[in-house]
Amino acid sequence: MKKNIACGDVVPGCQFKATASTEDELIQKVVEHAAHTHGITEVTPELAAKVRAAIRTEAEAHAR
Repeated sequence: MKKNIACGDVVPGCQFKATASTEDELIQKVVEHAAHTHGITEVTPELAAKVRAAIRTEAEAHAR
């Protein structure tokens, strides 16, 4: 099942959204976005936890 994330769930106001087949692929997209758009080059454990908590499955995303 596909995984989804909306950056706005972690960084209020950001419109970036991503979808991937696996959580690892999704995390890679988020890391690239965070570096390019937000200037984040180091992912702290706290930020990683927020990102993982914001990941939804396809079914959860449609229910929102």
